[in-house]
Amino acid sequence: MSRIFCLVGKSCSGKDTLYTRILDLKQPNLRPVIPYTTRPMRRGEVDGQNYHFVSGKQLEQYLAGDQIIELREYFTTQGYWSYFTLRFELDADRLIITTLEGAEALIGCYGRPAVCVIYLQVDDRTRLMRCIDREDRQENPDYTEVCRRFLADQEDFSLERLAQFPQLHTIDTGMGLDSCLRQWQELYQTER
Repeated sequence: MSRIFCLVGKSCSGKDTLYTRILDLKQPNLRPVIPYTTRPMRRGEVDGQNYHFVSGKQLEQYLAGDQIIELREYFTTQGYWSYFTLRFELDADRLIITTLEGAEALIGCYGRPAVCVIYLQVDDRTRLMRCIDREDRQENPDYTEVCRRFLADQEDFSLERLAQFPQLHTIDTGMGLDSCLRQWQELYQTER
């Protein structure tokens, strides 16, 4: 049976970095799921690699066509941004970066046995420093948005919320990338 491996975690917990490095391993039966967003592209992002960057009108077309598994909308300091996942064939193992709500929607669509949720955790200080560093590299840094996201993550990934996923796996991204990849390899071999 093919599985969906969901990387979830707070902002700057290492999701993008680990996701990229896992795909670089070129595991033969593992394919990416690229989510969609209406937010502006950040410096260094590539359309179709990090996200499919789409307009609000395109989002409306996907909604009208009942193609969306899950949709999240955030009111940011720069306006409303939407993030969503389109339906896909489960014809191979899949890797996706998503939220706990996104993981729930995937479970609802494909069934609990098909979905493996992996929480990337790191201490708050390291995460906040990563967030500030990432924002420093933007053309127009928005530190108010960094603060909003940091505080929202505390609620979105509360212990009570994480407890709703009894088979949640954890990777500590504060241990370095090599350690993360070893943890991933062990988990992937066990859960496939």
